Amino acid sequence: MAHVTGSASHREGAVAERGGGSPASSAVYPGDPRYEDLALRRRNERFVQRPACFRVVRSTDEVVAAVQWAVDSGRPVSVRSGGHSLENSVGEHPDGVIIDMTGMNAIHFDPDRRAVVLESGATLGEVYRTLYLTWGVTVPGGWCHSVCVGGHIQGGGYGSLSRTHGSVVDHLYAVEVVVVDEAGRARAVLATRESGDPHHDLWWAHTGGGGGNFGVVTRYWLRSPGAEGDDPADLLPRPPASLTGGVLMWSWADLPKESFRRLMRNHADWHENNSDPDSPGTALHSTLMLSGRKEQDSPADILIYALADGDGADGAALVEKYFDAVSDGVGGTRHMIPAAPWLYVLMPPNGDEESQRGSEYGRYKGKAGYLRKGFSTAQVDTVFDHLTTAPPMLDMARVWLVSYGGKVNDVAPEATALVQRDSVLKAAYTATWLDPRDDEASLDWLRRFYRDVYRETGGVPVPDGTNDGSYINYPDTDLADPDWNTSGVPWHDLYYKQNYPRLRRVKKRWDPRNVFRHALSIQPAD
Repeated sequence: MAHVTGSASHREGAVAERGGGSPASSAVYPGDPRYEDLALRRRNERFVQRPACFRVVRSTDEVVAAVQWAVDSGRPVSVRSGGHSLENSVGEHPDGVIIDMTGMNAIHFDPDRRAVVLESGATLGEVYRTLYLTWGVTVPGGWCHSVCVGGHIQGGGYGSLSRTHGSVVDHLYAVEVVVVDEAGRARAVLATRESGDPHHDLWWAHTGGGGGNFGVVTRYWLRSPGAEGDDPADLLPRPPASLTGGVLMWSWADLPKESFRRLMRNHADWHENNSDPDSPGTALHSTLMLSGRKEQDSPADILIYALADGDGADGAALVEKYFDAVSDGVGGTRHMIPAAPWLYVLMPPNGDEESQRGSEYGRYKGKAGYLRKGFSTAQVDTVFDHLTTAPPMLDMARVWLVSYGGKVNDVAPEATALVQRDSVLKAAYTATWLDPRDDEASLDWLRRFYRDVYRETGGVPVPDGTNDGSYINYPDTDLADPDWNTSGVPWHDLYYKQNYPRLRRVKKRWDPRNVFRHALSIQPAD
């Protein structure tokens, strides 16, 4: 496999002696025909990304030069890889520079560091195909294959294999970051998880600290802890050869409030009892999708999609047993899915990036919360009341409860910046709509819904016996708005809890000028 060590100007700790001149990357200004294409390469039509300039980069040297040019020009810097952020962190600075990373999408093996290298513009779809078809391995990342690893890994990264193999950052060996020192000089630094590495704190900050905080990530090195040898086939998790699964469905007409309570309790009980790191139940991943009620009920208003290892009879039995537990007393329509090859299930033909573009809505807002156990009855009733009266202008009003825990919870909270290490579910709240005239009403509906779910804790998921804050890869600026967060707990404690002071110290060391900033960025220590 290809082995790239990088030029002398961007090896570990080296300073790139470039700045002030014209960077080698492609500079695209308003008036250039390419500008409009780059401005429209976004996933959320609510936001505008029209900076003073785009820099389309293809190497670490070009990133260093582009950052140096921005610093010397006094322009704010934003970074874009996949463009999937739920907030406008990329487009916040109309007078700034957006560094577009999609030209850096190489994937290869580095034998010197015994790790697979991912450039930050590589999509998850490209990563899954390359890792599996080349070496038979994978990473426990997300389902949306057009997401790029640049932001996904920095925020923690999770997916259908996380209950079995942990978060993506649990397999992060090293990261290369273009940073800016106090003198205003850009340089690339390579930081590893080795405890003796003088740059170790920078590695740690990228294990869940979120994107756009410390610098521009150009490359990640992935190798599982304790992996031995120099064969890449032995250095990362192997997925199941095949997957089996099924769907369990109800319409809203099937579930009056009492039945809905029973379903939600059944679902929570199973996850509370099957999410310890060594539980056999971690071989199963599921998503409970609760959709807002429409004028006409659908048989899939409420749907659970479950997957398990399909290599033997145990996987199908695990799914059946799970469905038995969840449907107890509430019935449901069940369809089992025969075992099929792992990559085929993950990325079916004509079902990856191209088809996902059709399922990504023009305008949307998202919110999130970790769950240490199931919602209270009052919270369940709030979910029922809001979803069964969702306003008609919403194309989609949805709550997803995604299986979590397992091996994710086998890591100490302080070992990585990803601090939530004892949850069993992730809740994701989403509203999507098409007409910009509906922005205010749509946002207001989702904000009130979320506030009401967490009414007992000031409108946000304050860590307690049930909740455990939120997930920085689903950023939500409302958590920093006192009109919607009345808890008295600052937004950063909801995302980072006790790890925030250390993140601030890392920020002060590696971005002392606060070059990389946005509405939810980490603030340098005083």
